[in-house]
Amino acid sequence: MPTYGNFLAAMFLCFSAWSVGADTNNVSITSDGQYRYIQSNGIPYSSGTFPNPGNPNAIAPQQYNFRVPLYPRLTGSISQLQEAMSFGVGMDGIPFDPGTAETWNNDPYWREEAIVGNTKRLGLDFNNAHVQPNGAYHYHGMPTEIISGVSSNSFSPLIGWAADGFPIYAQYGYVNADNPGSGIKQLMPSYRLKSGTRPGSPAGPGGNYDGTYTADFEYVVGLGDLDECNGRFGPTPDYPDGTYYYVITWDFPRVPRCFKGPADNSFKKTGGGQRSGRQRQDEQSNRYQGTGSQRPAGRRPPPPPR
Repeated sequence: MPTYGNFLAAMFLCFSAWSVGADTNNVSITSDGQYRYIQSNGIPYSSGTFPNPGNPNAIAPQQYNFRVPLYPRLTGSISQLQEAMSFGVGMDGIPFDPGTAETWNNDPYWREEAIVGNTKRLGLDFNNAHVQPNGAYHYHGMPTEIISGVSSNSFSPLIGWAADGFPIYAQYGYVNADNPGSGIKQLMPSYRLKSGTRPGSPAGPGGNYDGTYTADFEYVVGLGDLDECNGRFGPTPDYPDGTYYYVITWDFPRVPRCFKGPADNSFKKTGGGQRSGRQRQDEQSNRYQGTGSQRPAGRRPPPPPR
């Protein structure tokens, strides 16, 4: 298993060996001053066994061409993650894709969760990942392999980018979001299980709210450290002047389910994988205007890590 330092160094060298075999992790990360481009074959460093009893699909190479703005912007509102879009991509080129295709009675409101309490379902492996029918390996929760070097005594390293361009971290951050000298803590989401029982058929599956379905949870302002999109604003080691950032957590929602900025269309899923970079650029050429992230008055836009 690679150390995080070696992993990160390899990422930012852009993997000159882009032509390596299809069964080997292959990622290229580049930028042009306006956008960051993440190309990947979608093959993890290592994984559990697929197919397996909970997941009938085999891992297959993909042709991912993701694009995110170097200077993302907040819209002042949230947009929910749609089933046909990945939330973001890890530094290893593997998508974060928290939703499932399984529902009660074909009702999308009652969508099943891949992790219920401490129980992994749907064939998830040690990376909290499994495989879609087209062979796409993707994360439903904490990507354990790429956080293997994370320390509880320091701010999380950067582990990826959301589709709107804001950075993704895991678990650990500052006790006080605005104060790097306030110490480190495990950041907690602000969701909890609803109390009582679900409506019965035909409105719902009945039974206690136990986390089987996404709708079993409710957001409570201030319950934890993070907002409804599992993020917050503040300085990070990569953005010392402050940025909005998302956090992957062990507890629900684990991977965020909404965006604070406009998501790039390159994260929309299609039957055969992601669309080409050229098609994406044609569609998105006028979408992002300006060069600064929206932020509290008096803060400069965060310089993106290269």
